Amino acid sequence: MLKKQYSRFTSTFLFSFFLCFASHNTFAQSSILIAETLDDAAQRYVKLGLELGEYDTDYVDAYMGPAEWRIQAKENLRSKQQLAEDIHSLLQALTVLPITEELELRHKALFRNVRAMDVRARMLLGETFSFSQEAKLIYDVELPEYDFATFDQVLNQINQLLPGKGDLSERINNFRQDFIIPEDSVDAVLSMAIDECRARSNQYISLPATENFKLEYVTDKNWSGYNWYQGENKSLMQINLDFPIHIDRAITLGCHEGYPGHHVWNVLIENQLLKQKDWIEFSLFPLFSPYALIAEGSANFAVELAFPTQQKIYYEKKVLFAKAGLDTKNAASLDKLNKLIENLSHSITATAQLYLDGKISRQEAIEQRRKYSLISTEKAEQSIRFIEQYRAYVLNYNLGKDIVSNYINRLSQDQKSQWQAFERILTELATGSDMLQ
Repeated sequence: MLKKQYSRFTSTFLFSFFLCFASHNTFAQSSILIAETLDDAAQRYVKLGLELGEYDTDYVDAYMGPAEWRIQAKENLRSKQQLAEDIHSLLQALTVLPITEELELRHKALFRNVRAMDVRARMLLGETFSFSQEAKLIYDVELPEYDFATFDQVLNQINQLLPGKGDLSERINNFRQDFIIPEDSVDAVLSMAIDECRARSNQYISLPATENFKLEYVTDKNWSGYNWYQGENKSLMQINLDFPIHIDRAITLGCHEGYPGHHVWNVLIENQLLKQKDWIEFSLFPLFSPYALIAEGSANFAVELAFPTQQKIYYEKKVLFAKAGLDTKNAASLDKLNKLIENLSHSITATAQLYLDGKISRQEAIEQRRKYSLISTEKAEQSIRFIEQYRAYVLNYNLGKDIVSNYINRLSQDQKSQWQAFERILTELATGSDMLQ
């Protein structure tokens, strides 16, 4: 890794480097030079990202690099304008950087991360992007066209499953009251669910013996659960208690935030890319990047991977309902309801696109979230606050899951090969457009 630090990745430097590169005759020598240059670009990316995180407080999801770099980011913080210019300069430099086939994947990953960072920096300066532009430039996907008539058909199916009078969302909320985990049982139920998710994941994915997580309960958040990766194979898993937790959420949270979801992904990235390959760019986990689609998509797919067919509802009825002291008589109806509601998952992206593009009002967006997610007005407002804070990030949960699950199913024939494909996508550096080819 180069020790010398460059103030800017200028075109003059690139031209000089290219001449130096051309003067070497062997592929091995060329690979070494390019690797060193990618190392330098990667260092700049991390340092610029840390500074961007000082302005864009959601940008840095986790950091595992040198502590002094974080201190430098605070003490030598560039102006927003200068920071945006330097990020764009790095993006341009990566665009023209000559590379070997051996390093193509690393270069592509770094370029796409810097492209996403460039968009966030430009947004910081007040530049606006449409929802579909954010989807493409940050998350590397083309948005499908959404038709609310399709969502209305699902609502009709749900109405037939649980017929009755009055507003459908209110009826569903009343039905789900019987599945709320009592407050004094939340920790025991969630801990048991997480342990089961971990046991199933451990059958297929080997993690370091030191891996672990801390479970913590919080309030006043715009999300239901969050995994804050701490580095050295440790995570802080936070669960939001602003609203009651239903029994069917326990496994979902355990798989999504933990095993084989976010915690497993972070552990594999840290060990295989940062430590083994010494790719310093993976010391920085930006929230807004094309790998967010892989992270959220794989975490959502993790539930059906760990609990295929009817295994989730079977385990819930056999173990978790009893632990929570809940009656299982309507468990089958709850499972059918959840499978239908899954077909409404893209409605949040459809609403977010309309709202953030200025085509519907905030109140209309809240009503759409209430209607198509079958939730209370209070939870619909929380959902809109999430959209306002994280913008196009919402597409990673539903479109991300579709892309990841379809990709894995194309590569596998049985459960074992599904797990093998799942583990590969976490570190093979493919993003959305790659998986759709």
